[in-house]
Amino acid sequence: MRISARRANFMSQIIAVTAGKGGTGKSTTSANVARGLAALGKRTLLVELDFGLRCLDIMLGIKDKVKHDIGEYLEGKIDILTATTKVETVENLYLVCATRNPFMDINPEKIMGVCEEMRQHFDYIIIDTAGVGSSVFSVIKAAELILMVTTPDTVCVRDGAILSDFLYVKNCTNQRLIINKVSQNFKDEEILYDLDEVMDSVGIQLLGVVPEDNNIKVCGAKGMPLPPTCPGAKAYAAIARRILGEDVPLTININ
Repeated sequence: MRISARRANFMSQIIAVTAGKGGTGKSTTSANVARGLAALGKRTLLVELDFGLRCLDIMLGIKDKVKHDIGEYLEGKIDILTATTKVETVENLYLVCATRNPFMDINPEKIMGVCEEMRQHFDYIIIDTAGVGSSVFSVIKAAELILMVTTPDTVCVRDGAILSDFLYVKNCTNQRLIINKVSQNFKDEEILYDLDEVMDSVGIQLLGVVPEDNNIKVCGAKGMPLPPTCPGAKAYAAIARRILGEDVPLTININ
């Protein structure tokens, strides 16, 4: 696959997306933040490390286009550019799919080699991580930005706080919080729908809030981009702009 080198005057950035608990929407966040950055003209690469739970090819609508994955690269069968697939529905967006083998070891040196090599070609490299095992942790530690994804329920908030504290102990202080699946109609006492309370509990500066939006689920299953005017699309676009350094207000209000 031919990918030209990025412009030399821009320092590329690695973004690791992680979560303390499964089901928070980590992969969905990875896909849509990547779409948002690409839509802003940034050459963006998604690297999926959630082995055995491969899904980004479906979310991005390229499941029939993917010929190779990162597992083949880790086994030394192909180079990393060959493992890269262009997302045809979004300009500037590419994906390196996870292997379907859940038992394959993630070699941290090879993964970091992917990131360093791809810095030559992309403005942003977004890593959809899987847990914080020793192999994945080295990737998280090398990231310029760590996005912690949580939903507002108490279990996910607590697990996010535990993971955040662990990362802080390991000197990973460049963390930002994304609160996902937020509704203005929560009545359950187990839901922390006060943004300040969620932020205080996790202990990370807020980067964005993503509302519950059925478009996110439907478009993810169909591999389609979100309608640009839907609440979810507006939230992800705002997050992408904040990553670029813009001062963008929240797109939803939580009382």
